[in-house]
Amino acid sequence: MNLIDWVILVARVALPAMILPAIVIPLVWYERRVAAFIQDRPGPNRVGPFGLLQSPADILKLFMKEEVIPSQSDRFLFYLAPGLAVFSALATFAVIPYGGTLTIAGKDVPLLGADISIGVLYVFAMTSLSVYALVLAGWSSNNKFSLMGGIRSSAQLISYELAMTTAAGGVILSAGSFKLADIIAAQQGTWLGFIPRWNVFPQILGFLIFFIATFAETNRLPFDLPEAEAELVAGYHTEYSAMHFGSFFLAEYVNVIVSSALTATLYLGGWSLPGFHPHGVLGVLLSLLVFAAKTGFLVSVFVWVRWTLPRFRYDQLMALGWKVFLPLALVNLFWAAALEMWKAAR
Repeated sequence: MNLIDWVILVARVALPAMILPAIVIPLVWYERRVAAFIQDRPGPNRVGPFGLLQSPADILKLFMKEEVIPSQSDRFLFYLAPGLAVFSALATFAVIPYGGTLTIAGKDVPLLGADISIGVLYVFAMTSLSVYALVLAGWSSNNKFSLMGGIRSSAQLISYELAMTTAAGGVILSAGSFKLADIIAAQQGTWLGFIPRWNVFPQILGFLIFFIATFAETNRLPFDLPEAEAELVAGYHTEYSAMHFGSFFLAEYVNVIVSSALTATLYLGGWSLPGFHPHGVLGVLLSLLVFAAKTGFLVSVFVWVRWTLPRFRYDQLMALGWKVFLPLALVNLFWAAALEMWKAAR
């Protein structure tokens, strides 16, 4: 590999990792404004025009706050947990294609961090790594509420990850590949001349299970039991302050973006549109806008649900995962297999 190849490779990996945290800043403002609209109140409107500088002000405040660490905590693991949470969130996005193929210096450069053949498996491996961050944060804090939050988180993520991966199995069957670029390619074209060949249509059940399971995976309402304020003070990050708390906050919002991007890739055709084949810089920019629009729509659903639905009880949460979502995910998997058998027999 020459110097240009190395620069392109580093840029493909590093740019998304730098852009995602920057997107979190307006996303927090957006969620606050939507929450205010739903609850019929003003929301942030003092710091900057329309309150746009409220999020940067909050970040500055977190940087300036004093760090308070429990005297009996395990300091190494206490510091490791938030870093691990951010790393797993950012690393997950590395294999998600977010645009078409750009030509640079005569080389075709696909817009994704790493074009690996086991992309879906890599994503699920990275999301599983986030469990360790929450468990370590709860255990190392030497606080019973934090420990309970960490235990809840591990049980919750394992339960809903089974349903989520089983639902994704139907997409893998239909594409015949673990590679996310191949999954997008399999969703090109239309049915009946006008219906996009997106997986959301033949596998609507799998889409609903997968998307709802991402709420539990990201600890968002109505599945935010690991940090339920009314029961556990703040759950696994009760003892965290300043930028270590900010790291967990950042990881949660990055996970929301990554989960939405993954759902759009698996079920909504990713950056593609029926009959759309991006060529040149303009075409690639349009593919980026398509991907951003689909991801942004799903992120908006996250925000809407958070400020609309109440929190589940913990027994309801676990019963829903094991008794409802996992059996339905298996039904979706069998349905996807039957569809593939029918296609092969034609």
